Amino acid sequence: MPERRTVALVTLGCARNEVDSEELAGRLEADGWDLVNDAADADVAVVNTCGFVEAAKKDSVDALLEANDLKGHGRTQAVVAVGCMAERYGKDLAEALPEADGVLGFDDYADISDRLQTILSGGIHAAHTPRDRRKLLPISPAQRQESAASVSLPGHGPAAEAPEAAPADLPEGLAPASGPRAPLRRRLDGAPVASVKLASGCDRRCSFCAIPSFRGSFISRRPSDVLNETRWLAEQGVKEIMLVSENNTSYGKDLGDIRLLESLLPELAEVDGLERVRVSYLQPAEMRPGLIDVLTSTPKVVPYFDLSFQHSAPGVLRAMRRFGDTDRFLELLDTIRGKAPEAGVRSNFIVGFPGETEADLAELERFLNGARLDAIGVFGYSDEEGTEAATYENKLDEDVVAERLARVSRLAEELVSQRAEERVGETVHVLVESVDDEGVYGRGAHQAPETDGQVLLTSGAGLSVGRMVEAKVVGTEGVDLVAEPLDGSLACSEEAGR
Repeated sequence: MPERRTVALVTLGCARNEVDSEELAGRLEADGWDLVNDAADADVAVVNTCGFVEAAKKDSVDALLEANDLKGHGRTQAVVAVGCMAERYGKDLAEALPEADGVLGFDDYADISDRLQTILSGGIHAAHTPRDRRKLLPISPAQRQESAASVSLPGHGPAAEAPEAAPADLPEGLAPASGPRAPLRRRLDGAPVASVKLASGCDRRCSFCAIPSFRGSFISRRPSDVLNETRWLAEQGVKEIMLVSENNTSYGKDLGDIRLLESLLPELAEVDGLERVRVSYLQPAEMRPGLIDVLTSTPKVVPYFDLSFQHSAPGVLRAMRRFGDTDRFLELLDTIRGKAPEAGVRSNFIVGFPGETEADLAELERFLNGARLDAIGVFGYSDEEGTEAATYENKLDEDVVAERLARVSRLAEELVSQRAEERVGETVHVLVESVDDEGVYGRGAHQAPETDGQVLLTSGAGLSVGRMVEAKVVGTEGVDLVAEPLDGSLACSEEAGR
């Protein structure tokens, strides 16, 4: 019997990429590949790259070179690039990085097994020529669903029914497909939280962002597919799902109902075994009263608002082709906290945008001081190839951008620490994510995975990964919280563990 082929997936970038990697893993395993965690143990190392900003591109190249260094020293015979950077640059990346044995675009995902086998056998699969993926679907959102079947949408196909409906010949733990574009999803870790694709692509035209050109126009997954995938994940032991896309507030507009998210969230919250539903990537200009109501009042749907503000000075926002201003943004936050005082709010900001004045920066600082955000990401502007902003005049000197980045980052660090201190005395519901010699760590409802800090529990007796614990916040460490489990919560956890 021939030895089975082995493959390792190395994932960089956002939660959407993590879903894409699990789709690729599922397809490969269903076709007879063995998945391994370490690239050194794999015949082929597949690097799922990020192509968002220069730092992410550098990390992707470094990961490809690191995997390439394994060749000749172990089992690894080939290194293949997939993901956003591979899709965005195609043959140009292949020419610039000959260490990669293959550069595959999104259109190759459906035939990923054949592509890797060709490369592993010494053959060549030509890197694709990049194209503007916004042109692959109709301009009108209402006409897109009929055309979507012919377009590769990673991590976006119809999901399976629950595991008991799986064909007998599928490997254990593999989500079965129910349609021609269905992802055969395989979880790549045992974490109690998992992301679920709500949609793909983006119709917004922010002047600093290239994502729509290589991710394509916005298209929603059908509610039944999202529900079925969530049920499958719950069967796998997932306690929290995070809905991801480039813009969740637009969900349903191509399905004829812009308020579809408001009706989907309560259904997701009722999935057996699920403890928490989190929504990420919300556009402030598209927030609706009904959506705020659902996010702040539905049991198991956490009052968490990942709002993409980017700036608050009106002139800068208009140059970014975005909407709003400091006072309107603060009013939005007041509305949210009027309904859920404990709501978690995070956002990202760009400083040093072309034409940004000292007065604009002061306006951003005014907003940050009044917003009481739980987590803040700050980035210095740099030209992004193919974007409108790259053509703008009035660019700021790099040293000015660096100074403003340092200045706002210091303020942000101070403010999120203050916001954490405001939570001392609150009762938080903590999803336990790690239990080891360093302590018991988890996340509260106001904290998304990896980006918003964590909670250190002062006692871990009887606790295990995946438990939900009620605890009182007794201290802080920067953005992180220190919390003491309540007696009844520990007792329930111990009973559940028996």
